[in-house]
Amino acid sequence: MVRRILALGGHEFTSRPPDRAVCELLLRLAAERGGGRPRICILPTASGDTSDQIGSFYAAFGERPCEPSDLSLFRLGRRPVELRDHLLSQDLIYVGGGSMVNLLAVWEAHDIASVLSLAWRRGIVLAGQSAGAMCWFEAGVTKSSGKPLVAAGLGLLSGSLCVHYNNEPERRAAYLDAVAAGMPAGYGLDDYAGLLWEGEGAPSALTARRGARAYRVSTREDAVAESPLPARFLPAPAPAALREDIAEFRRLKTMRKRAGWLG
Repeated sequence: MVRRILALGGHEFTSRPPDRAVCELLLRLAAERGGGRPRICILPTASGDTSDQIGSFYAAFGERPCEPSDLSLFRLGRRPVELRDHLLSQDLIYVGGGSMVNLLAVWEAHDIASVLSLAWRRGIVLAGQSAGAMCWFEAGVTKSSGKPLVAAGLGLLSGSLCVHYNNEPERRAAYLDAVAAGMPAGYGLDDYAGLLWEGEGAPSALTARRGARAYRVSTREDAVAESPLPARFLPAPAPAALREDIAEFRRLKTMRKRAGWLG
């Protein structure tokens, strides 16, 4: 069973081309495990289960060939659900951004970490952006308290991760200082850059926006080094309405050609 984790530096669920490219990748990874209508669940815990994040997720996937759902731990009193059963029935579990510290604290109260670890071992794709990307590592740099600080993660992936890498210079600086001080080295991700682990070995780097990069951060001779990773560009699919217009244009063009041939 191939174990997959997709870590994204930052993105949103909008109709902009880079966001469409990210959603297409998520759908493809889910379909590779679950077939034609894979199950995709968002865990928006880090944001406090905000309606905005949940609503934009459904707007992105509601009309796609999949079965989207959300698991809102802050709303269990109104929407009871068997957490373990629901998560283990998914093909891809997506963790949204927000506070990494709050995310892990709430997960601990509901024993979510052990379920996600089991899901990963069973081949369910784990994915997320920002806090939802750093949580899979041994450590990350969070701004849950306002200023960037080191926080421990779940440790499914070795090393550390810093998100919004060149988008938030103070976070990047704090990360490099922490690595120099002994925190496990790892990776930096710009917004719209990502890393995909598939089985054993090194991850592959991806980017959905020109100029967005992934970096390998390591220590060499008591110095911290940053190395940009070669990345595969993710093209954005056409919006649904545009795809329909193109299909209709081609259909009419074909009909006109046939009419010409017959006439």
